[in-house]
Amino acid sequence: MSVAVIIPVLGRPANAQKVVDSIWAASAHDVRILFLCSPGDHEQIEAVAATGVALWIPPWPPGPGDYARKINLGFKMTEDEFVFTAADDLKFHPGWDTAAVELAKETGRGVIGTNDLGNPSVKMGRHSTHSLVRRAYIEKQGGAWGERGTVYHAGYDHQCVDNELVEVARARDEWAFCWDSVVEHLHPLWGKSEKDATYEKALANGRADIRLFNERRRMA
Repeated sequence: MSVAVIIPVLGRPANAQKVVDSIWAASAHDVRILFLCSPGDHEQIEAVAATGVALWIPPWPPGPGDYARKINLGFKMTEDEFVFTAADDLKFHPGWDTAAVELAKETGRGVIGTNDLGNPSVKMGRHSTHSLVRRAYIEKQGGAWGERGTVYHAGYDHQCVDNELVEVARARDEWAFCWDSVVEHLHPLWGKSEKDATYEKALANGRADIRLFNERRRMA
């Protein structure tokens, strides 16, 4: 049993070793880490290389849909039974992987939500910002409406990719939330980090992303 932890990154070299150390310290399963860095993000690339884990540099610049495109590429580059849609501003708590994988086995569901200790909808067990996905589910049905083989719809600027993944899975009865899988999101919205250029980029087109999400959910 193995889990691929896919980590798209941009402009936060100081976080690379922190998140790798957090994953190694908290994981019980055979976990494989893959970073996706942007071309020209030299300090980030150097910091990731120094961690000793796998690194790939996609050919595209970090424009709209970058996070989703990197997750989708990371999914295709790995073969593990489960994939975790991660980021570099996460703190993995002990047993996060065991709890999520065990719930996936018990329920047979394709998307397992984790507890980020921040987002109000997550703390009610209704949503997940970072999720464990079963490879077979993504390959057979897809994580987005009408897109078999991809985890996230890449048409969003940044936001709502997680909303679509969860809503599609819920509609198919492929969703389960794991309270005991704690992957804390150290986000400035929850007062756990400082806002930087990468966060500002991610939040810049939220209204357009929400409009697109509402349009796409009619496909359900």
